[in-house]
Amino acid sequence: MKKIFIALFASIIAFAATASNNSEEKNWSVRLSAGYNLGGTSPLPLPVEIRGIEGFNPGVNFSFEESVQFLFGKGHWGLRFGARVESKGMTTNADTKNYYMSVANDDGIVSGYWTGKVETNVKNIYLTTPVLAVYQINKRWNVSAGAYLSYLLKGEFTGYAYDGYLREGDPTGEKTELDKAPYDFSSDIRKFQWGLQAGGEYQLCNHLAIFADIKWGLNGIFPSDYSSITFALYPVYGTFGLTCNF
Repeated sequence: MKKIFIALFASIIAFAATASNNSEEKNWSVRLSAGYNLGGTSPLPLPVEIRGIEGFNPGVNFSFEESVQFLFGKGHWGLRFGARVESKGMTTNADTKNYYMSVANDDGIVSGYWTGKVETNVKNIYLTTPVLAVYQINKRWNVSAGAYLSYLLKGEFTGYAYDGYLREGDPTGEKTELDKAPYDFSSDIRKFQWGLQAGGEYQLCNHLAIFADIKWGLNGIFPSDYSSITFALYPVYGTFGLTCNF
């Protein structure tokens, strides 16, 4: 992971240096950003099987980015692209009814329709490449929007079902009472994610800015034919942080 990140950063710096040699006036900047991700990985909208969210913990989710920003000529429009290492995680507790899932018990892995409580823990780390159009409103403010592509470096999707019962086969099947049954779908997480990103930035001084943006995943974190969970789960996260630009 470290070698990949260093190589991406080196290519960004080299590209920026090449561009600067062709311009009498500097219209580009190298940017180092750090932020906190807040959000969740969720079906949109919530399916009827999830009757309520009884607890949510966003956890500690970081975002570190190295990027280059270009402004075209003396205009307001520009382009920003770079490389980002980020974590997207959460812990939730939900009340469910007829929620299809696979869990482990004394007989191995069983699948069926669960009615009861479910705790889910997500902790995914991605290497992300954003490509954004930038509009410079004035010397202080700019806004950006575009797309991103992420590669999963480390994935964790675990949890357990508790205080309920499982019906195998269909919602009227044989009833099995379970006090606590764990599940682990970490190895099934999709390797590539893509989505949209939009945000804004305010320049505090010459080399320091604050920013906020939102990232909305457009493909589920599991393959579309995944059967252990019957609905897509999308990562939707906002990021707040600081940017140093040079």
